[in-house]
Amino acid sequence: MSLSKNIATALLTGATLAATGGISAKPNDQLTAVDSAPDNVKESVASWKAGGRLPGRKDKCYGVALAGENDCQAGPGTSCEGTSTVDFQGNAWTYAPKGSCEFIQTPHGMASLKPLDTNNP
Repeated sequence: MSLSKNIATALLTGATLAATGGISAKPNDQLTAVDSAPDNVKESVASWKAGGRLPGRKDKCYGVALAGENDCQAGPGTSCEGTSTVDFQGNAWTYAPKGSCEFIQTPHGMASLKPLDTNNP
């Protein structure tokens, strides 16, 4: 493939990611919406878990990713996407449906819109 085709492909890929809101890590089956969550939040979380895609607005949700499956910010000594080292690392985030993070339960406790001090290496 020629250099100009490589550049064109890279630009097209970047434009596509920008238009679609980028790539986000997939949710995992260990996440649940608490019983007190509004029905629309329960539906958003269930849809996210079923398809893994996040259309529309999103929140950075800390403490929900499995090891190596975070979207970004996995604490000191890590760089970005896919760099969390333990499941449900408190200082690593994954995009979640807008308005749902504060209703997500993990095996280690509640998710958070801010970094957690729990389960960090």
